Amino acid sequence: MVAETSPERKDKPKAVKFLLKVFWFLVSEWFVIGMGVFIAFAYKFPTVAMNYGHIRADISIQYGAVAIIFLISGLNIPRQKLLTQAAHWQAHIVTQVISFLITPSIAFGFASAIRASNNPNINEWILVGIIITGCTPTTVSSNVVMTREAKGNESLSLIEVSVGNIMGAFITPALVQMYLSKHSGFAYGNPTNSISLQSLYARVMKQLGIGVFIPLFVGQVVQLVFPSQTKWVLTKFKLAKVGSFCLLLIIWSSFSNSFASGAFETVSHASVIMVCFLNVGFYLLFTAICFLAARFPGLSEKYHFSRPDTVSIMLCGAAKTVALGVPLINAQYGSSSDAVGYTSIALVLYQGEQILVAQVLVPIFRGWIERETEAKKLQAQADLERKTMPEEDLSVEAQAVSDENQHESTSTSGYSSETGEASVVVGPESTEKK
Repeated sequence: MVAETSPERKDKPKAVKFLLKVFWFLVSEWFVIGMGVFIAFAYKFPTVAMNYGHIRADISIQYGAVAIIFLISGLNIPRQKLLTQAAHWQAHIVTQVISFLITPSIAFGFASAIRASNNPNINEWILVGIIITGCTPTTVSSNVVMTREAKGNESLSLIEVSVGNIMGAFITPALVQMYLSKHSGFAYGNPTNSISLQSLYARVMKQLGIGVFIPLFVGQVVQLVFPSQTKWVLTKFKLAKVGSFCLLLIIWSSFSNSFASGAFETVSHASVIMVCFLNVGFYLLFTAICFLAARFPGLSEKYHFSRPDTVSIMLCGAAKTVALGVPLINAQYGSSSDAVGYTSIALVLYQGEQILVAQVLVPIFRGWIERETEAKKLQAQADLERKTMPEEDLSVEAQAVSDENQHESTSTSGYSSETGEASVVVGPESTEKK
């Protein structure tokens, strides 16, 4: 008897499913899409977000947006995790050494090699921008977001970006002075050619004090005094997204300055194409160096960082920030200088490209961490079963031994039966013979 068919389910049409999938994919990639929209807007209307432009980006964005990013960082860093991860000195050394020693020297080496080639199509100020990009600290918002998506150590990333940006306020100007000294071949890009070193640091400290240190301190104080309310506000108003949006504003202002100064028009297409490919190569190379430093194959496993820590180190050590880098460039050369537009090209392109490349790497990192997590979970379950059910395990083992013995006994008796049957057959034959 054939069963009656159930009524057809009212599934959504395939076209609707496909459109919904596309829609949610676009929503998940809102930052990358928004970056493209802001770059296009900067190209079409460069005077809107340029320094001293319609919205006075030199104040509203270079101070306001940067301050909001670091205020949210101060509100978002859990105090207990902050103290715990602050003691993780091994990760701090690895990340900051890579960020401030290894990556600047690699960038300087490539810039020197390109300059030595004497290619007339490569703009000399682009090379200065490459060096400055290598000297800047790690990025703020995108690192934390990417670490969270990859299931890495988010609290460690929060510490690393905070430590890196605070250190960068002092170290980056010194590194720029060293790599742009008169003996380096890049003395034409040294900002102290127009102002004294003391004035340079005073300008940098003013910009970073108002935009970075004070907001970060205020955020920590507010979180300490109102912990539950702060957590509610962060979740309810999605302040992490607000910080990412402020990062888009900084990218918008950076590209606006570059377009308004005619940097992209003045700089050859060969220079821009070179920077684009060089940035991708830099990011992948820096990421590989971070991985080797965190989990060097020649060392024992006990000296390796955990996989979540390794992902945090890779994302923080390879990244460079415009949130601090662009204010540093503005502070060093002055907001009205054309050098701001030229030297910002490499940095703003690196910021965009590192996000695009990280979007590809995040699923790989997440799968790498999940495989280890799943393996540990299965191992923990097996260990728990052994501890909580010892009698059952023993009885099962005893039963298995008993079954095995019984099987051996049966086999032996069967052999004897055959032997006995043979003797019965043989017996009469022998009797007849007798």
